Amino acid sequence: MDSEALKKYSSLHPKPAGLTLQYGTAGFRTKAEQLDHVMFRMGLLAVLRSRAVASTIGIMVTASHNPEEDNGVKLVDPLGEMLHASWEEYATQLANAEDHELQQTITAICQKAAVNQHKDASVFIGRDTRPSSKKLSQSVIDGIFVLGGQYHDYGLVTTPQLHYMVCCQNTQGQYGKATLEGYYEKLSKAFTELIKQSSSSGESQKHLKIDCANGIGALKLSEMEPYLPKEVLIQLYNDGTKEKLNHLCGADFVKVHQKPPRGLDMKPNERCCSFDGDADRIIYYYQDATGLFHLIDGDKIATLISIFLKELLAKGGQTLKMAVVQTAYANGSSTRYLEETLKVPVHCVKTGVKHLHHKAQEFDIGVYFEANGHGTVLFSKAAETKIRQLAKEEKDNEKREAAKVLENMIDLINQTVGDAVSDMLVIEAILALKGLTVQQWDAIYTDLPNRLLKIQVADRRVIDTTDAERQAVTPPGLQEKIDALVKKYKLSRAFVRPSGTEDVVRIYAEADTQENADALAHEVSLAVYHLAGGKGAPPQPI
Repeated sequence: MDSEALKKYSSLHPKPAGLTLQYGTAGFRTKAEQLDHVMFRMGLLAVLRSRAVASTIGIMVTASHNPEEDNGVKLVDPLGEMLHASWEEYATQLANAEDHELQQTITAICQKAAVNQHKDASVFIGRDTRPSSKKLSQSVIDGIFVLGGQYHDYGLVTTPQLHYMVCCQNTQGQYGKATLEGYYEKLSKAFTELIKQSSSSGESQKHLKIDCANGIGALKLSEMEPYLPKEVLIQLYNDGTKEKLNHLCGADFVKVHQKPPRGLDMKPNERCCSFDGDADRIIYYYQDATGLFHLIDGDKIATLISIFLKELLAKGGQTLKMAVVQTAYANGSSTRYLEETLKVPVHCVKTGVKHLHHKAQEFDIGVYFEANGHGTVLFSKAAETKIRQLAKEEKDNEKREAAKVLENMIDLINQTVGDAVSDMLVIEAILALKGLTVQQWDAIYTDLPNRLLKIQVADRRVIDTTDAERQAVTPPGLQEKIDALVKKYKLSRAFVRPSGTEDVVRIYAEADTQENADALAHEVSLAVYHLAGGKGAPPQPI
């Protein structure tokens, strides 16, 4: 390690006095102007991680669904997964080290993680469309350069595309070609094969309006359009040419406010969807003939995919073990439908994609989606081998055809991470193959009315939870209070959990009516305010 070069470059990216940041589920995320030193240091860390695992590592500069002024960075591990938990700690240490401690922090990480400083290192970089992203990705490059790493800068890409490239690179092309063209070709080929089977059920079925959150999704969908079959009629809105990223639009806005985004004109019963700012989440919705807005969130997406896969497994006579992984935010109706009607096992884990992904890896086929629309499907190596073999060799026509459809689903799904583009094509293919309208999909089950709130607190660490975040352990008396409030309402439940990124506590409540869900959420928020150190004025009724 060239300590003079490290000093020189570090002085170009100084750490602001008194700033401490924590690497969470979404990496680092804060105001863009506070991130220059973090980006430089994550360039350093990516080189160390690459040497430790002798593989290419990814760095994505994005703050996803946050406002345009924010930015962030996440590291991508060799198979396209999130950075290993043990290295999140190193990321936090490195980001918070004072400038004069940088070299000894790097040395300590190398010792703890047995990093050979003489090995080659390779890093892939991507960024979203934020005004600050280009300059910040240059800071990442400075960090890689100082420690002698090699890099490939993909420039503007969706977060899932970068995850995909990293996985392709480290599987020596088995997962696909590590280029944007390779990504578009793989997905569009699988999608085209799938919809060949569908009976063309009128133009309206193939028509989809997409709110791109004024983000990267619009650019990449425009690039992908020529690869898609002519029958696919997509119209892009909020494409980033006029408005600000994520402002009154995008998947997060639609999910939280339960209303359509600005800039998209909805006609009755038209199928619409929203991506988030870095295109790793997707939410569907429509307006019925009476003008009522209907949201189709991650739970309903997981249910649609599960129904389809279960039918295919039955047709193919396959005994592969399938399960759905959810978080505490999943609507109670979805859990009930999956377990009782579809007879698919459901597992609940802590919030955060890495927890869902990890659990889903335990099954032949693991479907996971967060209610916010982030999710994918994982196929075990053994399941994939078996499906591909049957698609080739199975003598029985029906079984072979079912295996072929499953094979195309494997190729269409981005198994590295939730991917709005891939998930959208999966959903569109299933709706076409099953001849379902968006209303029929919505009617599979009826969501229990629910309400999400957040309360500002002095210190979010006051709240500790257990049982996949469904029970509060501290502060004392809070869980008992929630239990008593829940008893007042029918079909109700409520839980609270600290945010992973800011000093707020998130509150979720559901009940038999919207009025009751709102009342329960408000009462729980008052309990949090009084027992967990709420800031500002007490929460007002909804």
